[in-house]
Amino acid sequence: MQLPAEAVAATVLIEVVRISALPTKRGAPYPGRTVAHWAGSEVADALALIHNLPGSEQHRCGFSPGWSLRAYEDSLDLALFEAAFCFRCHEVRMHGTAVPPALGTQFFDADTPPAQALLALFRAAAPPEDRPGPTT
Repeated sequence: MQLPAEAVAATVLIEVVRISALPTKRGAPYPGRTVAHWAGSEVADALALIHNLPGSEQHRCGFSPGWSLRAYEDSLDLALFEAAFCFRCHEVRMHGTAVPPALGTQFFDADTPPAQALLALFRAAAPPEDRPGPTT
């Protein structure tokens, strides 16, 4: 999967969000509860997993993402980018100041080891009440 290279290089903190709804307007953050903050090697490991997600064809589910990542630079001001993952339709939607339009919607194979490892990281970061079923 393609990530905005300059933003990846500048990322020092990732906020993991358990999504509760879709945004009310385009480009707005995905609503939900922040379940973890990753820094240092956790950032590098998560971004490497995402980068290594193999592409896939589009599946239809209506895009119901369960998780998002918000990447921040040192200032912790605005997110460089947010990536919302739907493991049902294999779709990632990204937005933010560092995201070119061509990277806004991508598809990944959710059944591959990198995707399953990423989903396991999300689930492990969440408290038990925010841990979903096997496909989200």
